[in-house]
Amino acid sequence: MADESFIRRKRHLQNLVVMALADGQLGEREVNVVADRCIELGLSEIELHEAIRYSLSDDAALELPEDPDDREALMKDLIRVMAADGDLQESEKRLFALAAARMNLTPEDLDRLLASMPPVGDAGAPVQDSETDEGSGS
Repeated sequence: MADESFIRRKRHLQNLVVMALADGQLGEREVNVVADRCIELGLSEIELHEAIRYSLSDDAALELPEDPDDREALMKDLIRVMAADGDLQESEKRLFALAAARMNLTPEDLDRLLASMPPVGDAGAPVQDSETDEGSGS
């Protein structure tokens, strides 16, 4: 059902914005990661504004999906958002740990999840694997 898919995608975006604001700030790199993901999810600027408005409200909370694939996708995206600004705050770690616990993820599940992700660059985007070690010379 298309309506259900749209609601799931909106909720996913909303969760990403909640995480991005968990440290009380929304930096440029976090905005870029969330905006890129919004486009990838097929959502518009309107849904992004709604997600930001919700995330700034007193009712803001992660809404965890039931579907295991959706849960895994959310956890991967939450990691990308947390890593986007290069500064992992305690509030972000707590929110992530709470989400993992509510999803009954084991440490092994988290290890598998992290191992399946590409390395994350400064802007929260995957980095290309490089065989050369350029720029490390004197």
